[in-house]
Amino acid sequence: MSSNIQSSESLLNTKPEEPKLVTNLRGIKNKIMVMSGKGGVGKSTVSANLAAALADRGYSVGLLDSDIHGPTIPKMFGVENEKPMVNEKGIVPVKVNDNLKIMSIGLLLDSNDSPVVWRGPAKMSAIKQFLEEVDWGVLDYLIIDLPPGTGDEPLSISQLIGNLTGAIVVTTPQDVALTSVRKSLNFAKIIKVPVIGMVENMSGIVCPHCDEKIYVFGSGGVAKAAEDFDVKVLGTLPIETEVAAAGDNGHVHIDIKRDSEWYIGFNKVVDAVEEFVK
Repeated sequence: MSSNIQSSESLLNTKPEEPKLVTNLRGIKNKIMVMSGKGGVGKSTVSANLAAALADRGYSVGLLDSDIHGPTIPKMFGVENEKPMVNEKGIVPVKVNDNLKIMSIGLLLDSNDSPVVWRGPAKMSAIKQFLEEVDWGVLDYLIIDLPPGTGDEPLSISQLIGNLTGAIVVTTPQDVALTSVRKSLNFAKIIKVPVIGMVENMSGIVCPHCDEKIYVFGSGGVAKAAEDFDVKVLGTLPIETEVAAAGDNGHVHIDIKRDSEWYIGFNKVVDAVEEFVK
């Protein structure tokens, strides 16, 4: 086993005095999963921007990156080189600003290029410890960025927490993504987690020359799925290069124009989340 994996496991196996899930989660008002049926639909972008936007609105927010094999949240906030500390209550999340803290396996690796070569039981142990042994403190929201699909990670988190406020399902308009997202909606129903709504990401691109909107991945399918499953479409977000650049530069929700179609559409998503938890 490589040294970077050993160091990750060493910190994850640090035992606080009270390693009980109820202890470190009791101060969290709302726990929201962000999930998708497949990868590449912008789920982590939605998770990161949702956490950042709620923090901007004055809420105390935690963001858990539970994607063990493909953690991207630290990079999106520009903290990929920071390391969490350990106190008497457990692992201390990395602070992004006064209202936002994050935790990710990516913060525990020796190198950003280091792969996590773990089988299922090791992944489940890590997720369990992220929930039980991270000192989240008092939060208005804990946003949980799930890996794609309907396997061990989302199932384990839903079972461990047991009282999730709800789930947001992210998809793109093309049929291959919608086939998977319908499975995610059924998954949420099976595990009895309320679906706050769907986010249609990459919903067309505005031509910079003629201002015509081009639906690269088609249109209409997300609305149909929402109708079939009786859930809301919280927002439709176009492809905008500055959104991707903001994440790449570690400036999530900062370098995005406030009058852009994406920003306006995303704020409707945040409004819907606030309304849902009232």
